[in-house]
This record gives sequence, C-alpha cells and structure tokens, in this order.
Amino acid sequence: MAIIVQKFGGTSVGSPERIKAVAAQVIATRQQGHQVVVVLSAMSGETNRLMDLARSIDPVASGRELDMLLASGEQVSISLLAMSLIKQGFSAVSFLGHQIGIRTNNRFNNARIIDVDNKRLAAELEQGHIVIIAGFQGVDYENNITTLGRGGSDTSAVAIAAALQAKECQIFTDVDGVYTTDPRIDPTARRIPAITFEEMLEMASSGAKVLQTRSVQYAGKFKVPLRVLSSFMPGEGTMIDFQQEAASTNPVSAVTAQKEEAMFSLSSQTDLVALNARVFSELAELDIEVDMIVQSCTTPGLMNLNFTVPRNDFYKAEQCLVALQDELGLLDIEGNQQLAKVSVIGNGIRCHTGITAAIFATLAAAKIRVFLVSTSEIKISVLVLESDLNHAVQTLHKKFLIKLEN
Repeated sequence: MAIIVQKFGGTSVGSPERIKAVAAQVIATRQQGHQVVVVLSAMSGETNRLMDLARSIDPVASGRELDMLLASGEQVSISLLAMSLIKQGFSAVSFLGHQIGIRTNNRFNNARIIDVDNKRLAAELEQGHIVIIAGFQGVDYENNITTLGRGGSDTSAVAIAAALQAKECQIFTDVDGVYTTDPRIDPTARRIPAITFEEMLEMASSGAKVLQTRSVQYAGKFKVPLRVLSSFMPGEGTMIDFQQEAASTNPVSAVTAQKEEAMFSLSSQTDLVALNARVFSELAELDIEVDMIVQSCTTPGLMNLNFTVPRNDFYKAEQCLVALQDELGLLDIEGNQQLAKVSVIGNGIRCHTGITAAIFATLAAAKIRVFLVSTSEIKISVLVLESDLNHAVQTLHKKFLIKLEN
C-alpha cells in the first residue's frame, strides 16, 4: 500500500461544491488501495481577505501576529473536507501544521521548513485515516505560528511527502500540467508530459507559476516524485522526476516569462569587487533579491554595474543606493521599471551549440531590444521591455517549440 500526498490549491477548494469534488478525488485514490495524505490551501480569496483585514488595522502589522491571522485560513478548508469525507463513510482527520510537527525557522511571513516529525502522521495512517493537513504553515522552535509565503502549500506537501517517503506528491491546480510556455501569452503552448527537476526549477524561478520554487528545490533535494494535475479535468498531467532522459530531438523544453522586473545601472570609480560586495550586502540586508548581474569597465578607471530586482522592491533599492552614493562614489544611478525577463530552458542546451545565436537572431528579426543576458547550463535569459514581452515569448516559442503529444 503506497502513500500518496495530494495538494489542492485555493481555486480547487474555493466553494463547498469544489470541496465535494476534491473529496471525490481523494476517495478515488483511497479506493485504489493507497494511503492518502491531503494538503490544502485556504479557500480562494481568503488569504487576500485576511490581508485586507490586517491592513485595515495596521498597514505594517507585526509579522508574528500577521502569521497568526493568515494561518487561520487553511483551518476552514481542512475541516470542511474532513466533514465531507466523514459524511461519505470515510475515516478522516484534519490537522494544523503545528499539530503534526512541521518545524520552520522564525522568519515570519516567509518561513522555511526545517523538519517534519512524521510520527503522528504515520500513526494516523496506520489507523486507516485519511489525513488532511493545513498547508502554508508551521511552527518555529519557540512554538510561534509561522507561514511559508505565497504558494507555500506546495512546499508543505513536498516536505510531508519526503517525511513519509511517499510514492508520489500530486499537486492539483487549475491547469492540467506544465506547459511549453504560458498559454495566455501563446495559445500554441503544449502540455509537457515529463520534465526533469532541474528544468522545472529553472522554470519556477523564471516566471512559471505552476509550482513554488522552494517546493521544487525541496523535492529535488529529497528525491520526491512530483506530478502536476488539474483538479477540474482528468488527465496524466506532467511528471517531474529524475528519470526523464536528458537527450531530446529539441534542446529546448520551455520558454518562460517573468513580468515586473526593474534594472539599475550604476557607474563608479570604486574597485568593482568592493562595489559589488557593498551594494549586494546592503540589498540582502533589506531582503531584496538580485537576479541578473552584468559588470563591465568601458572606460579606464570607470566601473559599470547593471542588475535587476523585482519591481515591487524598486523604491526600497533606490533609497539604499542613494544612501550609498557618497560612500561608493556613485556617479550615476539610473533605474528602469518597465522591463521583463524571457528565459529559454532545456536540458539539451548544455550539449547543443548555436542556441544563443538562434535566440539573438530571432529577437533581432523581431526588432526586440535586449538589455541584459544571463545564462546557466540549461537556461538563457534576456531582459526586454515589458511591452515586448509577449512578442518575444511568441517568437522564441515558435522557433524552439517541441511537438509534444497531448
């Protein structure tokens, strides 16, 4: 009897009717002979409602108290699902994160899971219960309630699957798998039947919103097979594991889009290493994530540094740089908030030459300006104007599209 962990997001449990549909899916899995653990998000819109309540009291509310408030959303959905299963004759029990030992650090509103104590989970499964757990939350070592940030229920599900050595962790969403690009940008996008963790991690960190980046990192670290499925239609979804062969008839698996990027361009006569160290350490202290980085020395003694940050951190980063201007001798601080990142991703990139040339030839033919470029073994990203984003994605997707079977 295998253990299957199933996670359902907010739209999947957005109404009593949807919760009943989730119960039917869980029952079907149980009737296949599996032990089932279910991880739920709050009902669709509930977390936003709670955030609005908090802001109405204090726009900069205490992180600890905000987590106490936000963690209440999942309690509603897990109890309703348990009621639905019990009504249909199945033994079910619901738990909050702290009740089944999900330990996190103490970074309120964006905590990381440190450990999951599987003793109570295992005992409940042995008694024949369907176990339903509130995602998105845990408890730190001082027993404070913590939350894992947006999309944190994905990570909850993967961590629980790892702790139980589950056969599979199934992430049910409002889409039927991982696609070659965002279908809202390019309707020719196709579902990918199977993809590696490495590719999925690059996709998740480059704008593909089907899975939270941390959940993919956790699954890769603990080798938890992941499957992305739709809770609204039957299908095989997309399997994410280590078994897919890297070789492919096409080196590219997907083209992703990430909106709301901002870029800073600095020039200084300060040593470039010292400049980087000072700027990036200060931004890290403010919890500002730096993504693409390009540095150069175009004029003797004049150093240039370009980097990107999320657009919603632009003003905070700008204030930081202005405060450093005199200390670092910054001659110019230029910012651009109208940018977006397009990434071409695939395991085959590491062993196929000419991909970079093809990307730039395609963008040049489409008259799309590129501001920055960054690469990894299996990813090439370009920074473009946000107004060019859709066109860039469509042209690159057409160039590299794999003809996948649906």
